[in-house]
Amino acid sequence: MVEPLRRDRMVVPFTGGEAGVEPLTWGQQAIMLDMQASGSQFSMPGRMGLPEGITIEEAAARLSGLMGRHAALRARLRTDGAGHPSQEIARSGETSLDILTIPDDTDQAGLARYAVELFDTWPSTRFDFQRDWPLRMAVLRHRGACRYLVWVLSHLVADGAAHMLLLDELTGDRAIDSPRPQFYDVARSEQTPRLRQLSARTMRYWESQLRHIPVLTFGEPAQPPDAPGPAGPRYGHVRFRSRAAHLAMLAIAERTGTDASRVMLAVVATAIGRATGVHPLTLQVMINNRFRPGLADAIAVIAQNSVVTIDVTDTSIDEVVGQARSASLSAGLRAYYDPADLSEVIARLDAERGYPARVSCRLNDQRPMIRGAAREAGSGEVTKELISQRLPESSLAWLSPLENLHTQANIIVENLPGIVSLHMQVDLWCLTSEQAEALVRGVEEVAVEAAFDPAARTRVLSAAAQPG
Repeated sequence: MVEPLRRDRMVVPFTGGEAGVEPLTWGQQAIMLDMQASGSQFSMPGRMGLPEGITIEEAAARLSGLMGRHAALRARLRTDGAGHPSQEIARSGETSLDILTIPDDTDQAGLARYAVELFDTWPSTRFDFQRDWPLRMAVLRHRGACRYLVWVLSHLVADGAAHMLLLDELTGDRAIDSPRPQFYDVARSEQTPRLRQLSARTMRYWESQLRHIPVLTFGEPAQPPDAPGPAGPRYGHVRFRSRAAHLAMLAIAERTGTDASRVMLAVVATAIGRATGVHPLTLQVMINNRFRPGLADAIAVIAQNSVVTIDVTDTSIDEVVGQARSASLSAGLRAYYDPADLSEVIARLDAERGYPARVSCRLNDQRPMIRGAAREAGSGEVTKELISQRLPESSLAWLSPLENLHTQANIIVENLPGIVSLHMQVDLWCLTSEQAEALVRGVEEVAVEAAFDPAARTRVLSAAAQPG
């Protein structure tokens, strides 16, 4: 295991153009609620190789430039006397650049492994939102040269799309030709009558989706919280990767005239129906909201959850794709709202039902955040033979246990090109490990079955049609 010879810290001053106290955006309020419920900060790591000849001073200048240009990176959390959160923007200040000197006898492979290890582990170091700046950055120096830049960005100030915009600035892939909208521009606009009315209208859709949901998506936990747990930890996460599923979904998308994200939603819903018997399925989906005017380039948390219901009962997979396309459109138009409005709707519905009910299955398809060069749809002909050749490459691995999970199943479609990479966090008191494995493997199974067969069935029966 490679360990740095030295760990130095360089003070980096910055100066920006704005200062003051501003409210949180709706997206920030929503992610803060998730952080409080889960105990996780969802910090976003990044890494990049540095061009030959770049100096520590030049790397520090990149960090200083980011801090100066973006108010979100100069903001720290504040709470007023009534406990309401806000953000205080500093006009200027100092941050730091960590400099990790790697031993000269480390080969290039070892250096790359250490960069990956830092990328994987540094996000576990928590931010103190009232004390820390929301961006950490380090340079890996090897044999006197700067080789890698690694950073961690707090999810409280940026979503995945904003992270990619910042990456474009760091790499120089996108010219900084005009100032981007700042988070306070977004937060202020959300207090206007027009957006207040939008949030209120959006709640009617949410109410229609939530009124008749079960207590929990996958039923009550098998054991109460105060009982001894089953063998092994309660919360786990599994990763399944399949190139065959990726190719199969491209074929389905081409035939049905839709995009891979809608196909993924349909295939996941079908796989859940097969593995668990839950249908119709209501689940939360993440919408980036950046199609809305003025939000495309904002360095802020814009993404929010919406909700969809998909019925996979005794129908064709192509018909489920059509459902997913329609449902995604409706959900996407109703994913921009004040979380306080949603809390009021949920509390009222719980009172009317006489019991609390929650959507406890989430799907977060991160692939739309891949930059254009990595998109592969239409990049070549997909054939049955090619899919079959890729099937043996599929892999499943259980990762280290989780300490906490604020939902029953959280399915993340990781943004890796050329492969379906599913990372599912699961409450094993609600879904067994066998069901979890059947679910993620079922995504490949369903996609391959339907790749060239428009009549392929979901094979999920209604309750009345169940045998016995």
